[in-house]
Amino acid sequence: MPQEKRKAALAGVRRIVIKIGSSVLSGPDDRIDSDRIHLICDQVHALKSRGCTVVVVTSGAIGAGMGQLSLRARPTALPKLQAAAAVGQCKLISIYDEAFAVHGYHAAQMLLTREDFEERTRYVNARNTLWALLEMDAVPVINENDTIAIDELKFGDNDIISSLVTHLLQADLLILLSDVDGLYEMKGKRKTGKLLDVVEGMNEGILSLASDIRSKFGSGGMQSKLMAVQRALDAGEPAIIANGAIPDILLKLMDGEPLGTLFLPSARRMKSWKRWIGFAARPKGHIQVDAGARNALAAGGKSLLASGIANIKGRFGKGDVVIIEDTSGSPFARGLSNYSSEDMEKIKGRHTREFKKILGGSTFEAVVHRNNLVVLS
Repeated sequence: MPQEKRKAALAGVRRIVIKIGSSVLSGPDDRIDSDRIHLICDQVHALKSRGCTVVVVTSGAIGAGMGQLSLRARPTALPKLQAAAAVGQCKLISIYDEAFAVHGYHAAQMLLTREDFEERTRYVNARNTLWALLEMDAVPVINENDTIAIDELKFGDNDIISSLVTHLLQADLLILLSDVDGLYEMKGKRKTGKLLDVVEGMNEGILSLASDIRSKFGSGGMQSKLMAVQRALDAGEPAIIANGAIPDILLKLMDGEPLGTLFLPSARRMKSWKRWIGFAARPKGHIQVDAGARNALAAGGKSLLASGIANIKGRFGKGDVVIIEDTSGSPFARGLSNYSSEDMEKIKGRHTREFKKILGGSTFEAVVHRNNLVVLS
């Protein structure tokens, strides 16, 4: 049965985002191993030969910089980390370009920060650039722009950026390659040794299986991988966590071999506009709603009306993305607000027919229209 589910889930996959962890690219001396990158690129070529579109999200810039600068330990100060990344990015992309050139492709470097996803114009520009590169048959090689990102803006690791790229591309599949075989069952606080083959949906029980163990040069552990997986599942795409050291792992996964852990989505595929609202844009405030409004949004597919608003937190303007939560403070949706927080304070709990008298001028019936609303849980 799991084998049949794998083959069914992967049968129509054409657009793939592959995130490659630092541990996959590092050799025994903890420096970037160009041979490993060549092997990965050989597999990407094989996937492209099968008719797949592939985007690579790579880690390893800091590790490559450490090798170039002969650093014995990973820097702890942010400027030195960024300096190592600046040197390492040159080395890393040159290896990718060399490896893809063997197969007649160019590697196209894209360095992104969270702001490139949060701001709508930059998000669309990044998407247009990505599609243009794919039309030119180049292979996008994406990394977080460590050289300018600061603590407040950093993704923290490329697992999350890979899920955002999956939304940007509207990919069919996200593959996370690391030094772990997948997600293991737990008994108490110990692994049972049993690898989970296929996981349907994401819940607290699955999230609790995350380990805090991180590789030497990576910044993300299993927890960040499951967060990335959940983002993909919420948008309707499957995801796989697998060991990048297994020979021809990408090809074996696409052939449906029982390797790694395959996560299957329970939701339908989400449109591009709603992906940005639900996963990329940074919310500016919170709207708390009563039980009736929560049910209308989550189960009824309705717009949010002011009559269901119990409280407002933060300052936001018209058109900003807001988090919608229940009265206990648990978030369950995101949406674009038709009103500023100042105006919303005046109309919360009121009926639509009162808006014009309270605010004057033209008004919107819905505080957040269902076309601009994403229910996440």
